[in-house]
Amino acid sequence: MLSSPWTLLLAALPALVSAGVEFTSPQAGATIKGGEAITIEWKNGGDGPALADLTTYELSLWAGGNTDGQMAQVLGVTTTPVAFSASGNKASIVVPIGTGGSTKNAYFFRIHSVARTGGVLIQFSPRFTLSGMTGVFADIITTGMSGVTGTDGPPTIDNTAKAPINPADGDFGVAYTMQTGATRYAPMQPVPPTKITQKKYTPAYPTSAIPSIATTFLPIPKQKTTVTKVQTFSVSSRENTAAAASHPTDNMAKFLARWRD
Repeated sequence: MLSSPWTLLLAALPALVSAGVEFTSPQAGATIKGGEAITIEWKNGGDGPALADLTTYELSLWAGGNTDGQMAQVLGVTTTPVAFSASGNKASIVVPIGTGGSTKNAYFFRIHSVARTGGVLIQFSPRFTLSGMTGVFADIITTGMSGVTGTDGPPTIDNTAKAPINPADGDFGVAYTMQTGATRYAPMQPVPPTKITQKKYTPAYPTSAIPSIATTFLPIPKQKTTVTKVQTFSVSSRENTAAAASHPTDNMAKFLARWRD
């Protein structure tokens, strides 16, 4: 069986577009019974440095809104920093029923990771519900939840030290919409030809399928920088030694004189 160009391209994508911590459990919108063990799992994905570029993490359970001042920690999962290599990308915790309320999609996990280059990466799991809870949320959580819709947790906070941008040549060949992360790469801009010889024009790229029209607010774009491949086209210039044209005379001079005022 022959591999298509798309197959080869997709095979090369993980090194470029997989980074940071992406929670896979609990799933978005899940309902879990309070007082029972919760398995927390994650994989390489999302935004920020790859798991291989992170050293340790601290994990905790939070509730509330999606912005600072509207959410709070309700329970710690880890008591000391844990090495990523030792944890196997998995943790477990039992949440006592008196920890908080049973508000729908109020809870999410927060992972605070330390990068090898310095700085920290803070990411959040999708929201889920704990049923059968008997506790009461603090006012900050209740107020924060009033503005929450959907199951997305708070946005990633990437305060890691950045390595110098030195992308591989292949990075520029990956379609922009198939890239993730704060920095993306664009191909070299084409240079217009000196003559137009083509008689029939076709799109450079296929049209994009639109499965459905958005019915809610779309997420805020996360990319911050686009690096365009350096242009290899060059030009040279020289002095124009042709003599300047003389001033118009006769009929043209008379015509121009009419418009002096």
